[in-house]
Amino acid sequence: MRRVMKFAALTAAATLALSACGDAPEEEDSGNNADAGSDGGESTEGSGAGDFTACMVSDSGGFDDQSFNQSGRIGMENAEADLGVETVLVESQSDADYVTNVNGLVQQGCGLTIGVGFLLQESMTAAAQENPDTHFALIDSTFSEELDNGKPILFNTAEASFLAGYLSAGMTETGTVATFGGLQIPSVSIFMDGYVDGVNKYNEDNGTDVKVLGWDKEAQNGSFSGDFENQSQGQTLTEQFIAQGADIVMPVAGPVGLGAAAAAQGSDGVKIVWVDSDGYETTEYGDIMLTSVVKQIAPAVEDTIAASMEDFTNEPYVGTLENEGVGLAPFHDFDGDVPQELKDQIADYQEQIISGELVIESPNAP
Repeated sequence: MRRVMKFAALTAAATLALSACGDAPEEEDSGNNADAGSDGGESTEGSGAGDFTACMVSDSGGFDDQSFNQSGRIGMENAEADLGVETVLVESQSDADYVTNVNGLVQQGCGLTIGVGFLLQESMTAAAQENPDTHFALIDSTFSEELDNGKPILFNTAEASFLAGYLSAGMTETGTVATFGGLQIPSVSIFMDGYVDGVNKYNEDNGTDVKVLGWDKEAQNGSFSGDFENQSQGQTLTEQFIAQGADIVMPVAGPVGLGAAAAAQGSDGVKIVWVDSDGYETTEYGDIMLTSVVKQIAPAVEDTIAASMEDFTNEPYVGTLENEGVGLAPFHDFDGDVPQELKDQIADYQEQIISGELVIESPNAP
């Protein structure tokens, strides 16, 4: 049975909600919805799995952020259905909740506690240090130091963002695209690095001069909303980009990206590149989603839970194009608009990245 709790910042009081288990999925295309499957192993029901509790703490974006927290929650739901474990989800309302929420789960006897996001690094590291016999995992971040009981779950999204940048440069009608982040942390900036590289590669291949607003990879500075909650700030930033001529925008900011999508929808011809999940499936803005840079968080979570039950290791998981831990979502409604030549070149570069012939470098890579 899955339990979802929301803790107030200054109290340990919790609201408990019960939710029915979802059906075990068959295939994972984009890591973005409850119908998407996983690479989890055979069911362990009847073999003591019901005695194992896997727990997860969201960052302040919450489990319905239509982005990476939500993908983590789906991984927990899949593990509950496929592995027969009990799961507990605690939703943080602000950064001040992290220590309380993580420690509360440890006290409940969770066999594995998973933190979602770089912002939980400090509280998760402290809890892992203080509880060496308990397993911990951290999505989108390493721990502050290497720990025998701490497993990082990381994604080299620069590889897939490169493809999204190349696509955007090939699809822009104004010659200007843009990107911005929520906070300047490695798991955000890495998307922006790859995106800029993809645009630059398109320019190199085609003799064009498509400009990227919002991020200077070399200087490692650019536009950020300041958090992952303020959708109005995402809308304002996107309106500014549109005023400067951008017609494709990639927000790397969780729910703040919904503000960007609202701005795009209000401007004729402007498209969005979503991140983490397939925004065509997880948001209400599918009609303006050119594509999405997807992290397969859900299967990574389920696999980590399965390993924690049997043979836990602190070796980092790193999602790449090669292991299908990251990828480019389908073009959906825009599939017919993307020239076949552009599709073929993107596919070719994907294969070059997988083979190692083309290396996408980022100072923020795991």
